Amino acid sequence: MSEYVFLFHNGEMQSPEIMQAQMGHWMAWIKDLGQRGVLKNTGHPLERSGKLVSGKSKTVTDGLFAEAKDVIGGYMLVEARDLDGAVEIARGCPVFNVGGAVEVRPTMKL
Repeated sequence: MSEYVFLFHNGEMQSPEIMQAQMGHWMAWIKDLGQRGVLKNTGHPLERSGKLVSGKSKTVTDGLFAEAKDVIGGYMLVEARDLDGAVEIARGCPVFNVGGAVEVRPTMKL
């Protein structure tokens, strides 16, 4: 078994009622992953603010510069037999209900 990071790309902005319903879907999905034994770390949602440090001069700029649909809203660590298995796990993610996406990345063993 290998570890994979799920990076959750935000979907469309929703009403408070839809967001509340989505939270219920997320909690049920996370509980299911835990019961199946594939959830390694629930991760955390990420704030919508930050700073970018870049270049040889380590220039610091405020804010996130991706389009709203490309902003990573959170992450999670799961365990799967291979990348295809991790993708199958990701298919159950509630982020798709609001037009979001899951980036599935294998972790590298050092």
